[in-house]
Amino acid sequence: MKFVLVGSGSKGNASLILSGHTLIQIDMGVPLNRIKDALQSLGKDTDDIAGVFITHEHSDHISTLPLYHERVKVFCSEGTLKEEPHEVIKPFKEIEFGDFKIRPFSVSHDAANPIGFIIEDATSKLGYVTDTGYLPDDDIPLLQDCDYYVFESNHDYKMLLHSDRPAILKKRIHSDVGHLSNVDSATYMSELIGPRTKQIFLAHISEECNTPELALETYQKTFQKKRIDASHIEIIPAKQWEPVTGGSR
Repeated sequence: MKFVLVGSGSKGNASLILSGHTLIQIDMGVPLNRIKDALQSLGKDTDDIAGVFITHEHSDHISTLPLYHERVKVFCSEGTLKEEPHEVIKPFKEIEFGDFKIRPFSVSHDAANPIGFIIEDATSKLGYVTDTGYLPDDDIPLLQDCDYYVFESNHDYKMLLHSDRPAILKKRIHSDVGHLSNVDSATYMSELIGPRTKQIFLAHISEECNTPELALETYQKTFQKKRIDASHIEIIPAKQWEPVTGGSR
């Protein structure tokens, strides 16, 4: 399994995941030219995308989806898309899609029916969680000991608290239907990682209320406090404006 995080953050999200002959995309909230550039690094083009899987309907995840003009199958949970043609997938019901097994699962965000994904091929397992205020108990067993994680680490709470954002927005971001803080993210991940875990990509990092350095520092401190040896794991901040590659070398 190989993947490219084309963009991750409030300005637009999209990821490409490749295994064998199957190429899928998660979310479409970035310009098409950025998708095309990222596809070149995989030796692919847009005609090779077999399906787009949508996490939820917020604009930073679907704003450029119409650019595909019905050329690509779109999959999402019930209530997520109203105008774009799509196929409905159900949380916790696994589907086989080419060389992948894909299991959507419910997360907690202020959207109609938001989901994350477990994506598996013959040798690897990817846990994908980008927008959630907390991790529901039913998700924990599914996300145990993945090879790779794309996992939200949205904000530093002190930076959020002292930002110029309106109080109602601060409350929403740090609520159960908002976004994971660095501390929450690192705490969850300390319970999820295992011997097979190779890479953690810190996703949806706020440009105003976080920094990659703070997110990494929080992870390191949390793991040290819990006496977790994560020396075998790469922890990599995802970027808003530059692609980041992961998976098998």
